[in-house]
Amino acid sequence: MARFDMSSIECGALGAVRSGIVYFQLGMTYAIGKSTPIDRVAAHKWFNLAAREGVSEAVRMRRELSLEMSTAEIADAQRAAREWLTAH
Repeated sequence: MARFDMSSIECGALGAVRSGIVYFQLGMTYAIGKSTPIDRVAAHKWFNLAAREGVSEAVRMRRELSLEMSTAEIADAQRAAREWLTAH
């Protein structure tokens, strides 16, 4: 099954609400290991981006996920989200 990579999409056309939902779905994909290995750092990154777009469920999922992560993992996820925002 193909992996969905946001870096290959022109995100500006999606709009904030739609992109927030897509980010949330990516977070869930990595959080539960659906079609990809579980990756808490990637999940946290996508939940960060979804929360930034106003998806309230992403805030809750990010908080729950943080309880399972080390401080270093959370810092890596936050750095990855900032880098993604800078690049896109």
